[in-house]
Amino acid sequence: MGAHSTQLDRPADLVIPIAVLVRQRVALRQFLVRAISRRYRMSSLGFLWTMVIPLATLAIYAFVFGVVMPSSNGDGDTTAFTLRLFAGLIVFWLMAEVITQSPASVVEQTNLVKKSVFPLEVIPAVVVGTALFHSLISTLVLIAALLVLGAGIHPTILLFPIVILPLALLLTGLAWLLAGIGVYFRDLMHIVGLLMTGALFLSPVFYPIERLTPGLQTALMFNPISFIVGEARGVLLEGRAPDWAGLAIYFAIAWIIAAVGLAFFRRARKNFADVL
Repeated sequence: MGAHSTQLDRPADLVIPIAVLVRQRVALRQFLVRAISRRYRMSSLGFLWTMVIPLATLAIYAFVFGVVMPSSNGDGDTTAFTLRLFAGLIVFWLMAEVITQSPASVVEQTNLVKKSVFPLEVIPAVVVGTALFHSLISTLVLIAALLVLGAGIHPTILLFPIVILPLALLLTGLAWLLAGIGVYFRDLMHIVGLLMTGALFLSPVFYPIERLTPGLQTALMFNPISFIVGEARGVLLEGRAPDWAGLAIYFAIAWIIAAVGLAFFRRARKNFADVL
């Protein structure tokens, strides 16, 4: 326990929470590559699953909401609806993977917890990194679809990483928070699964937020992905520049959550070895 609290616990990290990951970037990179490789190593299709799963899921949603229930599709353009749906799902899948995987991330690495010199903050960050990798693959699939369907690619697509950055920072903070709680409260991994189902439908993934009343629009903005979904569609599909002021505010909030998450994780990890 004492070794965990030596040079890793720098007060400056709570002001710049990502500093700990920059400092431990070698370990982060190694474990990220290992985590991605291990997930697909024993499967027949290997990395192809990173494309097969989102495409299959998209096909099901597009059929249900674009064909079976066309009333959910505002202008009746199934192609446009499918592309908008995919862009929204890329953001949702990023959040869902982090939120559902984080509670068990430390519990599944008991051997690392026993190593007094290992930077445990890296473990939840690997979950975020893996989710970002899958988001990259899904984004490339979307770009390919735009080319195949002749929908056109806007230069603003290059701004997509900037749009995702604040969400990634916020999710890193939540990953630290959930990983710390998950060690002591194992039921958390089941609870967050239910929450993600609600988060999907309480966000503008399937429907334009403009179709809701002003009150509901405000309520939906408390969903972490609602704002990012709109901005992602803007840069990916509409050629619209991001709402820079909105992103700045989101980034500031994400920074605070990341700092709080890191502080909580460091406090909670002191007894990880005893619990595990």
